[in-house]
Amino acid sequence: MLRRLLPTLLALGCGLLALSWGLVSLQRIFAQEREDAHAQLRSSRDALEEYATQSLKHTLSKQLEASLVPIHAAMGDPLAPGEGFFLQFRGIQFLPRITRSAPGSRTPARRQYRELLRALSEGSPAEPWVERLSRLRAVEAAIAAGRSARANALAEDLLRYHAEHPLPPEQELPFVVLLLERLQGGEATPPLVRALLRDGLPEDFGGIERSAGLQRDLLRERWRFTQPDFDFLLAHTVWVSTALGEPSDDLRARAREADAGMLVMPEGLSGPILIGERWYVEPRDEVVRGIQDEVVRGIAVDLDALLKDIARDMRERGHFGKDGLVRLRTHDAVQPLESLRLEVSVPQWTAAETAIEQRYGLKTLLVATCGALAVAIGVMAVVAQHGRYRYIELKSDFVATVSHELRTPLASIRLLAETLERKLSKVPEMRDYPERIVQAADGLHFLVENILSFNRIDKGRWNLKPARIKLDELVAMLRSDLVGNASVPVRLTADVGDVELEVDPSLLRLLLINLARNACAYNRRDPVELTLRAYPHPPHGCVVLFSDNGIGIPEDEWENVFRDFYRLGSQGPEVHGSGLGLALCRKIMALHGGHISIDNSSPEGTTFSLLFQAPSQEEEPGQTAA
Repeated sequence: MLRRLLPTLLALGCGLLALSWGLVSLQRIFAQEREDAHAQLRSSRDALEEYATQSLKHTLSKQLEASLVPIHAAMGDPLAPGEGFFLQFRGIQFLPRITRSAPGSRTPARRQYRELLRALSEGSPAEPWVERLSRLRAVEAAIAAGRSARANALAEDLLRYHAEHPLPPEQELPFVVLLLERLQGGEATPPLVRALLRDGLPEDFGGIERSAGLQRDLLRERWRFTQPDFDFLLAHTVWVSTALGEPSDDLRARAREADAGMLVMPEGLSGPILIGERWYVEPRDEVVRGIQDEVVRGIAVDLDALLKDIARDMRERGHFGKDGLVRLRTHDAVQPLESLRLEVSVPQWTAAETAIEQRYGLKTLLVATCGALAVAIGVMAVVAQHGRYRYIELKSDFVATVSHELRTPLASIRLLAETLERKLSKVPEMRDYPERIVQAADGLHFLVENILSFNRIDKGRWNLKPARIKLDELVAMLRSDLVGNASVPVRLTADVGDVELEVDPSLLRLLLINLARNACAYNRRDPVELTLRAYPHPPHGCVVLFSDNGIGIPEDEWENVFRDFYRLGSQGPEVHGSGLGLALCRKIMALHGGHISIDNSSPEGTTFSLLFQAPSQEEEPGQTAA
């Protein structure tokens, strides 16, 4: 057959080779078109991303320049806002403010304040409060007498003495709070006392370190006080500020921001950076008092808002539509500005890329379809040719086989009949001739019955007549069929119990006799042993196992033996047959909704598995359906 197909295969191979070359060339053109379209989109995207990146760098630099004055103000004035600013000089961070209260819950400042009150009321102060409290009582007496000039002079003497004899902040601040509370009198408060609250004493008052005012000193020295002490002093300072009509909102705001924490700078800082997407920091080398030092300044930024502003500016310039977005390409904790890149996301670009891929996919599908169709046509042509030649061969084989199989028993019948006619009455040895004639006739009848049944089932012309029958009855029919038709001794055993099947009895009888005849034909043992066993097989019904002790079937032939006109080779004497027996068995089982297969096979024998559906359940008389 291969020689017949060789010209067709060569022609198809050459055609497919030429078509493949053309399709591959076409696919390369499509791929190059896709790459060019993507490159054009990438170029537009890169240009806009570079524009957005430079805009962000310029905006951050401008914001830092605009914040230099408030940064320096916050550096020198504890009451100036310091939130959102960063300043580091000589490795020391000044902003954000990192001053915190002392740990613990002790309240020495509150205790000092109460001791001073008690000393004022009892008139028995201890050092170093004797001079201070006596001068304070004198100022109070002058104010109470309405002698404002005298009160101002005495207040100046008190404050000069206080400036020239400084105390530790733990004693200084409680005393200043008490002094302001005792001497405050609204508009009549001495000017120097009022200045002591917020601005501090004039420079000519001397002292080792000039006070910057109670509010500023309290913030600057916060680290010396525990949180309860600081809250105590803060509450009294706010009360005095309110009584004197002095502002205190900035004091309270700075008290809340004082615990901003330390911002950790990366080592080897060489240029502007973004830290955590919240801080923009820029180092600069500056000469301070004749020494060149690195000063690091920074500001807190709302990066999302900046990116939205850049996107809005680009929309106004017509670079992209209303759905365009600008975002960071990477979200590292530390991002140097020199390597920072923004990503521009435009839905139109995504749609364009999708359209490019869709067009490429459609073209690729077209090429693949053409190739697949070409291959399919080639395969169909080969299969058609092969089927044609196979049909011719099968037809020839079938005709030859059937002719031979029909000729042999007919010749036997004719020969034996003639011999019987001439000699039966004269020679006793010829008495078995009638039996042999019957066997040959039965063999011919069985062959013809197989062919006719196969044809009717294959054409769908068999009118199935199912009936409920016990398997034991079918076994009895098989036993009866084997008595007169088997050419070798057969021992049939059955273990089927009370199993009932809903089948066409004539077809199932034909199936079982085919299995039995095959077992007898492909067997070298004496006697031939056949065994039938039945088992329930929920939910399908039951399974019948038909076993013999024949020569067995190779495992790679287990499915082939059920093909039409397929016959196994035999190493012994030639086995006659049409190759339709097992094929007919499978068609009979399929007609009943069941299945036949080889369960196992070896040189010791073969077991066929017949799977039947469960019989339909009919209602008992007098019962109604639920």
